[in-house]
Amino acid sequence: MGAENWQTLCVIASHMTEEGECYPTQSQIARGLGVRRETANRRVKKLSEYRWEGRPVIRTKRERADKGTWENTRYTILPISQLRIFEAEPEDIIKSND
Repeated sequence: MGAENWQTLCVIASHMTEEGECYPTQSQIARGLGVRRETANRRVKKLSEYRWEGRPVIRTKRERADKGTWENTRYTILPISQLRIFEAEPEDIIKSND
């Protein structure tokens, strides 16, 4: 996967819902990566083309709003990525820190 793809995946995933959906803006991704927006766009494109065991780890989907303008890109972190952030219940986290 490489460091850049992993970092890009983690930045996008930091905006993830329980269903794996993410809606960060290009500026939010760039800020999270510490790079310019154009660089962030290239890195997102590279990540979306990356395959693990022949399968994508992220899916991107762009949709138009009713007025024809582009909405934020929707990213879906796919199960093969093994990235999960909502599995532990708060009391499980507290117990594990005791």
